[in-house]
Amino acid sequence: MSQLTFAELRQRLNERMPVRAMQSGRIEAAVAIVLAPDERDVLHLLFIKRAEVAADPWSGQMALPGGRREAQDPDLLTTATRETCEETGVRLEPETLLGELDDLAPVTPTLPPIVVRPFVFGLPAQPVVRPSSEVALYVWADLDGLTAAAGESEITIRGARLTVPSYRVGSHVVWGMTQRIIRHLLDLAT
Repeated sequence: MSQLTFAELRQRLNERMPVRAMQSGRIEAAVAIVLAPDERDVLHLLFIKRAEVAADPWSGQMALPGGRREAQDPDLLTTATRETCEETGVRLEPETLLGELDDLAPVTPTLPPIVVRPFVFGLPAQPVVRPSSEVALYVWADLDGLTAAAGESEITIRGARLTVPSYRVGSHVVWGMTQRIIRHLLDLAT
């Protein structure tokens, strides 16, 4: 995976038509998959851990930068870049956009009716990350290590113990929508 260039990933993303799940009555949201090499030229992906907030159904979970579309956002790409900058201080320029993945529209009854569009960005180097109060921490995860860390994890959510597909990033568990988005990226990239 780390040998894949941004040009090759852009080509793979653009060779397919992303599946769209826009449905009336659903909240629109977007996330940014931020890829950047480290000093050894190993490709990494930026994860954030959401701050603990009682009203947030994703409170405390590992996630990708992003959020809900606001009225002033002309499109979901704007939402992804605005939210990424607000949450991490990372500015995503148009020329760094590699492509889009399929929309996700979870049907879990405990989640709001939402549809999430993932945008993939390739940066020339890992930028300085300045987490906002919405972000408890951030982690750059080696993509090859992420592939090797795929498996299942036990989590407790709303008092229920579940076994879920996941990726391990150090001591953190990436599961749910974020895991599904990353799995799509890794499937496309290999």
